[in-house]
Amino acid sequence: MTTDISKTIIKLQESLEALESRNAFQDDIIEQLNNELAVHQSEISELKSQLTLIANRVKDNTPGQNESQDIEAPPPHY
Repeated sequence: MTTDISKTIIKLQESLEALESRNAFQDDIIEQLNNELAVHQSEISELKSQLTLIANRVKDNTPGQNESQDIEAPPPHY
């Protein structure tokens, strides 16, 4: 009977060690994913600001309605 209990204890210890190992591995993966997510969020923020800057430049270079009225139509012979 003591050998059955010893075998059971050994199996439980092995199972516990396997779970602890998996938990440590998962913690490491979660930390890596968190760091990668932070990098991506920073890049997205930078891209948003660049896109806003480009949109403003395009908007400033696009003639408005008032400016289009100031442009004369080509002469009729064209």
